[in-house]
Amino acid sequence: MKSPEESACLSATGFVPPAVPSGEAARLTTLRDLNILDTPADENFDRLTRLARRLFDVPIALVSLVDESRQWFKSSDGIDALETPRDISFCGHAILGPNVFVIPDATKDLRFAGNPLVIGEPKIRFYAGCPLRAENGHTLGTLCIIDRTPRQFDADDIRSLQYLAAMAEREIAAIRLATLDPLTGISNRRGFSLHADKVLKLSMREDSSTVLVYIDLDNFKPINDKFGHAEGDAVLVTFADLMRQEFRETDLFARIGGDEFAALFAATSFATAREVVARLDAAITRYNGNHGRGYAIGFSCGYIGFDPNVHDSVDELLADGDRHMYMRKRAKSDKTPQNSTVG
Repeated sequence: MKSPEESACLSATGFVPPAVPSGEAARLTTLRDLNILDTPADENFDRLTRLARRLFDVPIALVSLVDESRQWFKSSDGIDALETPRDISFCGHAILGPNVFVIPDATKDLRFAGNPLVIGEPKIRFYAGCPLRAENGHTLGTLCIIDRTPRQFDADDIRSLQYLAAMAEREIAAIRLATLDPLTGISNRRGFSLHADKVLKLSMREDSSTVLVYIDLDNFKPINDKFGHAEGDAVLVTFADLMRQEFRETDLFARIGGDEFAALFAATSFATAREVVARLDAAITRYNGNHGRGYAIGFSCGYIGFDPNVHDSVDELLADGDRHMYMRKRAKSDKTPQNSTVG
């Protein structure tokens, strides 16, 4: 029996838009943290959709990731579209449950009979989608197959689609590992660059202020030399944890390499960026006061505003930030107290 909300949607549109799953905010955070949305085609995923088309003899196979208001196709074999609205997506329904979602004939299903993707191109009749889950259990999207004629899908078919979906999940996990720093668990340089590129394009389109802060830990080599590399690793993990704690949800930050970190503040003024970094500085000062480890964690940083006339790429912006950071680091007085953390 349909709920009143479903009945209202059906009477108004001729189809039922997908509901929003529980834990949607955390699900979207997991999806976006992968830095996979709007990335170029990937042969590892394209190979799976080609295989799905051949195996099931269907005209369309997709790796579909369900974003806030769209489903975006990491791989699409059989259609040219890169995305469709979420409110008309079949995959939006498929991510609501744990099992393979099958529609034998969309024209006979009241949830889909009036759907624009059924009435118009690609004229969906049959749909089967297997949810794709991240390592933390959140459902990101589906591996799905589509036919323009009704058909049945038996238990063997379901197992085969689940097998292909498991392969897609492994590819997604590999992407995550390739963009995360294994020690600290925050983005590495590759992950930062992928996401920062989108932020800079948005900044140009909206003509908004974006600020990069390039960070270098102070006296990190002496800590390694005196206390050992395990203690040095602990410093890096602590610093990353404090960045997570003090930075805003919209801020992009990463370990660029060694003892160097970077943060990108979108739609943010220099003054606000400095306020956020000041919170990090205060948190580190508190940490140093509460943990007598024989040394103090400190950092120097340089601020640089993104200028599309100067910075042609994320790498150029990082290089400029690096230069500004070292200028500030060299300018620090030798009399700066050890526990004054920010330069």
